[in-house]
Amino acid sequence: MDQEPADFAHTEAAARRRREKATHLARFVWDRAITGDELLAMADDRLRKLAREAGANPPSTRETWTVVAELLGEKTRWADAHPDDPRAVPAYADEKITWVKPPLPPWPGR
Repeated sequence: MDQEPADFAHTEAAARRRREKATHLARFVWDRAITGDELLAMADDRLRKLAREAGANPPSTRETWTVVAELLGEKTRWADAHPDDPRAVPAYADEKITWVKPPLPPWPGR
């Protein structure tokens, strides 16, 4: 009898827990004005540090971070549609530079 190993990472319960963790992480990331594209461009060690700072165990795969990026996209679209709502403004946008470094300006004379 050849049985395929159980795929516990893709059960309904795992998907629910992944979504819960992603929602928690997305709230933290949104409040720092980090976009989904910026998040997905981060190195794994940076993402682990970000998760720990958010008070979550770092996800073991990028799958959860992809869900976080999708949630950030949803929140951005909502914020664009509700610009007068205080929840449409990230609370700690000034902390973004801690996580996402702006590109360096070109060297003068170049």
